[in-house]
Amino acid sequence: MKLLKNITDNKLKTENIKQFREACRVVLFDENNLVPILYVSKYKYHKIPGGGIDKGEDKAKTLAREAKEEAGCKIKVIIEIGKVSEYRSEWGLKQISYAYIGKVLSKGKTSFTKKERKDGFKVLWLTLDEAISKIENDNTKDYHGRCLKQRDLTILLKARQMIKTDSKLRKLVSKN
Repeated sequence: MKLLKNITDNKLKTENIKQFREACRVVLFDENNLVPILYVSKYKYHKIPGGGIDKGEDKAKTLAREAKEEAGCKIKVIIEIGKVSEYRSEWGLKQISYAYIGKVLSKGKTSFTKKERKDGFKVLWLTLDEAISKIENDNTKDYHGRCLKQRDLTILLKARQMIKTDSKLRKLVSKN
C-alpha cells in the first residue's frame, strides 16, 4: 500500500518506540453521498471511523467492525487509499493506519465503548468537503486530537483527489 505521509513530532527516536499499532480507517459514502465523521466533544476534534486491528483480525474484518461500532454501518470496501505512519513521542508509539474508501450498505446504531461515550463521541453525516472543513478547522489542545487531525486530513484529501480524478470511482461512491 502506498505511503501517503509520515507524521512525526520529531522527538521520537527509533530506539524509544515502545508500542507498535496497526489500524484501519475508512472514508464511507452513503446513498446521499454523505460521509460519517465522529465528533469527540470532550476534546473538541473530529475523526474518521476506524481503529486498531485486533489480534486475529485481518484488515477487512477490522474495517467492518469499526464501521459498525463507530458509524453504525454495514459496509462494502471499494478501494484502498494508502497508509499513514505516525510517530508519537508522548506515547513512544509508531502507528500505521491503512485507509480505504467504502460504501454504506445499511445503517443501524453505533456501539461506542464506555470511553468513547465518556469522551462524547457523536456521528455527523456531512459532504466530503464539509468533513474536510470540519477537520481542517479543529483547534484542539489535545495531543491525540492534533495527531488525528493530520492523519485524517491526509486521508480525506487523498480520497477527494482520487474521486475527482477517477470517473469510475466517482460513480461507485455516488451510486444509490
